[in-house]
Amino acid sequence: MTTPAQRDVQTHAPIGTRSRAFGAASFLAGLVFGLGLVLAGMTDPRKVLGFLDLAGAWDPSLAFVLGGAVGFSAVAFRVALRRARPWFADVFRLPSRTDFDAALVIGAAVFGIGWGLVGYCPGPAIVSLAWGNAEAWVLVPAMLVGAALAWWQVHRRAHAQPAQAPGDQALHASSES
Repeated sequence: MTTPAQRDVQTHAPIGTRSRAFGAASFLAGLVFGLGLVLAGMTDPRKVLGFLDLAGAWDPSLAFVLGGAVGFSAVAFRVALRRARPWFADVFRLPSRTDFDAALVIGAAVFGIGWGLVGYCPGPAIVSLAWGNAEAWVLVPAMLVGAALAWWQVHRRAHAQPAQAPGDQALHASSES
């Protein structure tokens, strides 16, 4: 039996067992996401900072982008969960926890503070690397260091806990209907 530290965090499959089809689908999804960010103007940090500037020259366009993303995701999840199983796994794995813990609150606060200070979240920051934005070339390495520290912290804790990660459950779509 493998421990959570030996498992891939996203798919819960043993490391090294992902298929090429999964990789290709992930790449395609990332490409579509990045293209959408560019088309919506979300790679321009001034657009994001304009949305957060409620007392000044407020720009509501980000709200429409977010609303479109939430609407699309709601429909896509309903359709996907009607399937007997996902395309690249044996079962759907969805979080069962609904509580707020310190890690969630602190992580959300750090994300929000960073987003408000520089106007980038991870997706647009990575896309902005392609455009040669100087801010992105500073932000992305700092973001990767922060992600590595978070990964280290999670995996350090995983060695001290039981094999099943808390809050994870396998969900078959047939039982969801």
